[in-house]
Amino acid sequence: MYYNEVVDMKNNYAFIAILEYEKDGINISFPDLPGCFTCADAGDTEAALKNAKEAMGLHLFGMERDNEPIPEATPITKISLKKNQIPVLVDVFMPAIRATAKTAFVKKTLSLPAWLAAMADEKKVNCSKLFQEALKSFLAM
Repeated sequence: MYYNEVVDMKNNYAFIAILEYEKDGINISFPDLPGCFTCADAGDTEAALKNAKEAMGLHLFGMERDNEPIPEATPITKISLKKNQIPVLVDVFMPAIRATAKTAFVKKTLSLPAWLAAMADEKKVNCSKLFQEALKSFLAM
């Protein structure tokens, strides 16, 4: 199954992101979400915040899909920082992320006899749309 429907998923999550300012860019990490990292160009805090939100949402979506437990957020007062780091609260609205991920398209390569492909091209058939409709019908959706 591509996406597990889990009843107790939360709609909103908020975690602290650490923005680490370096000469060559901004590194972004989440102490409570190991493996969730992103970055931005040096001096572009606005892009860093946007990238942080996107990375966190996709990371949490993956955790939900894999039925991994999502941790509680560490209070900001318990987070240790270096001189070049600042904490930022990042929040995400998961229903929008889930909807986007569920409707994302994946590329599938099909093989057709050359004569059939030529006829479809001649008749200006949208093969992708036709395949989607046929697959939905076949799967009784």
